[in-house]
Amino acid sequence: MIDKSKTDKLLERFDFLTAYLSDPSVTSDPAKYAELSKEIGALTPQVEAIRKYEKRLEDIEDILAILKDNSDPEMHELANAELAEAKDDVEILEKQIMIYIAPKDPRDNKSVIMEIRAGAGGEESALFAGDLLKMYSGYAASKGFKINKIDESPSGLGGYKEVVVEIEGFGAYSRFKFESGVHRVQRVPVTESGGRVHTSTATVAVLPEAEATEVKIDPKDLKIDRYRSSGAGGQHINKTSSAIRITHLPTGMVVTCQDERSQIQNKEKAMAVLQSRLMAIARDQDVSSENDARRSQVGTGDRSERIRTYNYHQGRVTDHRIGLTLYRLESILAGDLDEIIDALTLAAAAGEA
Repeated sequence: MIDKSKTDKLLERFDFLTAYLSDPSVTSDPAKYAELSKEIGALTPQVEAIRKYEKRLEDIEDILAILKDNSDPEMHELANAELAEAKDDVEILEKQIMIYIAPKDPRDNKSVIMEIRAGAGGEESALFAGDLLKMYSGYAASKGFKINKIDESPSGLGGYKEVVVEIEGFGAYSRFKFESGVHRVQRVPVTESGGRVHTSTATVAVLPEAEATEVKIDPKDLKIDRYRSSGAGGQHINKTSSAIRITHLPTGMVVTCQDERSQIQNKEKAMAVLQSRLMAIARDQDVSSENDARRSQVGTGDRSERIRTYNYHQGRVTDHRIGLTLYRLESILAGDLDEIIDALTLAAAAGEA
């Protein structure tokens, strides 16, 4: 059951913000205006869902009144059909709103650093890592997030041994945080001549992007190397030594970035990854090294460990944490992840995931 005090509070906040947005003190301050606009944008779908939910509850009351006061059989049939539709809408909207009003992780609104690595399965695993990157890129685009590649280690057939990306946007972490773990694929590899189904894995780690003020790093603890970027297709090879490798001496953590031609941009992105990794370690008192931090998220990459399975033969995707199975593999791999992520969010709010 939805807590009406929480939805009322959310509606009050939205009304206050929309009124405050026209205040001269806000319109004359571009930074404040942008900040409020961003919050209003995040609240808009929530407010629309709540108002639609309240309207459908009123519709149900009206329909029940018609059924009570009208004895016309034809009218009863129409009213019962409308009642069933309204109840279906209410059930769907209740789930959405429960997600909206669930206690928030203070990191939910942050951008994220996502690291995808090939696991068990050789070249097929690397190709699957590339498929996951395409899936997340499609989902990020559908949500209006911007995805920037930070570093990559391509495989021979066009996949990735490892790829690191930044996903920028308000609320990105709330939508991607459940993707951390081992993803398993079952399909016939392009390298398999016998047509046998193989099982391969790739690991995903999702870290909320740290602000510079959240993680203090002593410059003396850093070793920064500059080298020539490998470039794409050799177009920019040997033009500039723009690629950056940063080693955090106290932990031995190494971060590289070679996606931008600008050395300054590469250094900024590499530092963002380093700060996010260090913040993740700091949040877990039991973690003593970066490798342990990674292991806590993605395991070893062994085939027996998984959070989700993608079965090509059956066109099936199963999330093992909540027992959800969907038979629309193609659309999910294209980035249609809302149903899975909403279910995981709802389960987490209910303490089931």
